[in-house]
Amino acid sequence: MTTQGILYVATGEKYIRAAIHSAESVRKHCPNLPTHLFADWQNHAFKFDASPSPFTSVEKILHPHRRSKVDYLTQTPFDHTLYLDTDTTLNADIQPMFQILERFDIALGHAHRRNTPDRLGNWRIELPQAFPQFNSGVFLYRKTPAVISFLEDWAQHFKEAGFLQDQMTLRELLWLSDLRIATLPPEYNVRYIKYHYLWSKTEAKTKIFHLQRYHLGWFWWIFQPWARRVLKLLRRLGFNPPTRLFRK
Repeated sequence: MTTQGILYVATGEKYIRAAIHSAESVRKHCPNLPTHLFADWQNHAFKFDASPSPFTSVEKILHPHRRSKVDYLTQTPFDHTLYLDTDTTLNADIQPMFQILERFDIALGHAHRRNTPDRLGNWRIELPQAFPQFNSGVFLYRKTPAVISFLEDWAQHFKEAGFLQDQMTLRELLWLSDLRIATLPPEYNVRYIKYHYLWSKTEAKTKIFHLQRYHLGWFWWIFQPWARRVLKLLRRLGFNPPTRLFRK
């Protein structure tokens, strides 16, 4: 049988705690979907050797760095994997999205800030703006030789290119790739909270939140209820809140 599951890669206490929160949302909305964590938890105050909960399984990262995910996507224990950045939470049952992998090799959503100069930059070749960067924080993929080879190339080129972000190299490699790429609709990677409140029921319903505020801990959880009230009020008054207030 084809195995399906969610993969996290976290380095540092703040990000491991955010991954725990994200995994708890998986248990709420997809209780039968396994989760696997790669983390440098042995360097922090976590006891995953006693119990991996809320994850199904946990493994150590031996040589952590800021973008360890590029090294560990290939190590997924699942045939079909949904990689999630740690600043994510599920807002619905997302298991039907794995059906995409019956037809495609990988699936990602477009980067939301794709019109900023850093997102429009090129690496080795000039690419059309109509082929924008993909956001790599919600990454659905099959564990096939072709996909694993692609991910290994990405990890190597990311290190050689020397960029702080991984999406510029990913964009070019996808452009040159023969992989079958599906583009996820924005509700599967909601980067700005305003969309969740401004979408009508006929437009979209948030499936996955991807908000850096999940790395902010208790401050955001105090602020969030007030933000919801303000956004609802602005919507009733016909105002569209500026994107800069809600970007990553």
